[in-house]
Amino acid sequence: MSYNRIEDLEVYMLAEEFSNEVWDVAAKWDYFAKDTVGKQVYRCADSISANIAEGYGRFHFKENKNFCYYSRGSILETKSFLRKMKHRSLVTSEGYENLFNKLEIIHIKLNAYIKFIGKRSVID
Repeated sequence: MSYNRIEDLEVYMLAEEFSNEVWDVAAKWDYFAKDTVGKQVYRCADSISANIAEGYGRFHFKENKNFCYYSRGSILETKSFLRKMKHRSLVTSEGYENLFNKLEIIHIKLNAYIKFIGKRSVID
């Protein structure tokens, strides 16, 4: 498996799409919701793909792996905010399930990518 561009990395592209979808949902909220939960969920959702990208640009596999761990932390933070969004009626149950399921797929694929990076660092 060889990746020449960050856009070739499926987990990165899924994370980008996910954060844009979160933006589209939260952009419709009133000022108070945007200023509290909105800003937080934007930041952690954006951080998923941003950390994957930053790690991808690092020279050593260990650094890449560390940034992927940060990304995984952002996934868990985003899950927390999705639950808050649902509880506070900022998203429908269907919207919550849709976002949560997409985030689960990203989580699984990121774990696989981390495992792949680990194998690369042993080989190289």
